[in-house]
Amino acid sequence: KDIQYVQSYYYNKLEYIKFDSSLDKYVGYTEYGVKNAERLNNDPSIIGGRKAQKETYCLHNIGNWYPNM
Repeated sequence: KDIQYVQSYYYNKLEYIKFDSSLDKYVGYTEYGVKNAERLNNDPSIIGGRKAQKETYCLHNIGNWYPNM
């Protein structure tokens, strides 16, 4: 529950959109990012895929990254 999956998108060193698993949604930081975040958040298959990424990538490998946990 303490693991957070974050996927950020950058253009010209400026972050314009990010998926945050603690919020379970995309967050936009520019006008372009806000429009795309709204579009992506309204698609349940995309949000479901990102939630699955946390389970398959983060939770599956936690023992490899932190063997003492």
